[in-house]
Amino acid sequence: MIAELSPIAWVFVLGLGLIYCARQAARRYGLVAAPRPDRWHSKPTALMGGVGIYTAFAIGYVGFTPQPMPVLSVFIAGSVMFAIGLVDDLISLKPYTKLIVQLLVAIGLVLSGLVLQWTASPPFNVCLTILWLVGITNAINLLDNMDGLAGGISCIACAFLSVTFVLNGQGDAAVISAMLGAVSLAFLFFNFSPASIFMGDSGSMFLGCMLGSLALLSDDGGGTRSNVGAVLLTPVLIMAIPIFDTCVVTVTRKIAGRPVSQGGRDHTSHRLVALGMSERRAVLYLYSFALISGSLALLVRWLNMAVTLWLVPAFALVILLLGFYLGKVRIAESEPVPPGNAVLASLFDFAYKRRVFEVLLDMGLMVLAYYGAYLLRYDGDLPTDQMALFSQTLPLVLAAQMTAFLIWGVYRGLWHYVSVPDLVLYTKSVITGGLFSALLVLGANQFSGSSRAVLILNPILLLVAVSASRFSFRLMQSLLVGIRAADATAKPVLIYGAGDGGELLLRELLSNVDRHYMPVGFLDDDTRKIGQRIHGLPIFDPRWGPDVSQTYGVEEVLVSSWKIPEAKLDRLGAAGLHLKRMRLDIESRYASHELRS
Repeated sequence: MIAELSPIAWVFVLGLGLIYCARQAARRYGLVAAPRPDRWHSKPTALMGGVGIYTAFAIGYVGFTPQPMPVLSVFIAGSVMFAIGLVDDLISLKPYTKLIVQLLVAIGLVLSGLVLQWTASPPFNVCLTILWLVGITNAINLLDNMDGLAGGISCIACAFLSVTFVLNGQGDAAVISAMLGAVSLAFLFFNFSPASIFMGDSGSMFLGCMLGSLALLSDDGGGTRSNVGAVLLTPVLIMAIPIFDTCVVTVTRKIAGRPVSQGGRDHTSHRLVALGMSERRAVLYLYSFALISGSLALLVRWLNMAVTLWLVPAFALVILLLGFYLGKVRIAESEPVPPGNAVLASLFDFAYKRRVFEVLLDMGLMVLAYYGAYLLRYDGDLPTDQMALFSQTLPLVLAAQMTAFLIWGVYRGLWHYVSVPDLVLYTKSVITGGLFSALLVLGANQFSGSSRAVLILNPILLLVAVSASRFSFRLMQSLLVGIRAADATAKPVLIYGAGDGGELLLRELLSNVDRHYMPVGFLDDDTRKIGQRIHGLPIFDPRWGPDVSQTYGVEEVLVSSWKIPEAKLDRLGAAGLHLKRMRLDIESRYASHELRS
């Protein structure tokens, strides 16, 4: 392995030099990307980073590695993609022209013998392979929307692919993947925020094609592995972030009636920034998600199929919730659905009301909980007869649980305002459904064959899963409390009143970043509360208000209740602090707040 590290290091150093030269040449000859309304960057930035990436990799590939046919075909395909991307950077090709070339390259790779063996149908596998190659190529292209994002994600993907190849005994492919990761890392030195050079389509299409093709090579040797799930899931999990971003962009743009190929500020990274993250932090968060999904790809190699069939869908549900949450974020690109488009209108209505989504999600959670109960009862290794029993009784469990959820009115609440009373409601619903399903399962099997432990574990796991899903939006929002401190546009403020009204106001400010307020603490006259915390924010004595405001740079105090007399606020106003009051309107069980001077 020490000998194999040498070409990787050489490619890294070579990449640094060539990308630097590409940046200087681009600046000299005016090959720069000017700021545009549908692009993220705000100043002219050099292009042609893809030239440095490709040239460094090509020199390393030709000079340091053998060229066996599968790897050679991958390099040829990547070279064609680089060429068409470079032409697009220079003269701007039509989207359909690039798509046709991508399809031809994908067909060429299939003819060379690289085919995903995911099903028992060869024709279907060929179609899946072509879709995979074209999809990943465009996914990396779409992911190149923020400084350091596409290069960093590509580097992480290459690292996990290299480990996978080493574990498979595919030494040549491991070196190729590591060299691609090395040149991606070299590019990050110039592209991480603030970027001094962009890779352009020549770089993103080259990296996308290479990553998609190399993932096909990881399918080799699958017949010798005991866990077939590793063969099927490794490429998908390693490429989870590009796939996730592409899905978010595709769905939201289709709903808004805009072309998917059109540029825009509606990617996952842009939505994270809209929530209050800094640009760098948003990119680092996506790096962390890529590391988690890549680690999961390696983990499933050592798990048996029964556990894999639970773990991967559970991870997919977490990603789905994240995507649904980010899809709700307001961005500048958001547009109403064009009138007259019934299909898109129905999709928009589905996303808005969320009820169909909630029902389908709960059904998925019920399946996972019931299956998870079997896994726990049998220590992760299901006997064949128990697997058959699970399949036979699953419809009964789903029917019983869904009936209980409907009877108790689980689908009448809003996730954004979920609270302890909702948790009590979920507990009643799950227990009722658990008892009902236990009677059905035991009765259907004449009180024999079914494990009582499974029937007890099932409602426990389901309660945890349903509660976690409902509180997931609150959890995601709470994770952003510390992140918003980095938002340069958010004004630090104090909240007067550490009671129910103050807590509601805090939630309102954290949930609506458009107000651009960053709460730093509370003021309250109750001496028993002073020194305590609410949602991590300290409670101060109002007499300390002027000193606290100087410490945190506060200029405004938001008063959370009309019951606080003006006399107590006068000393804050005399200290130069601007005061605003909140008006609380109660509509049914929900509260809406409005700030006014």
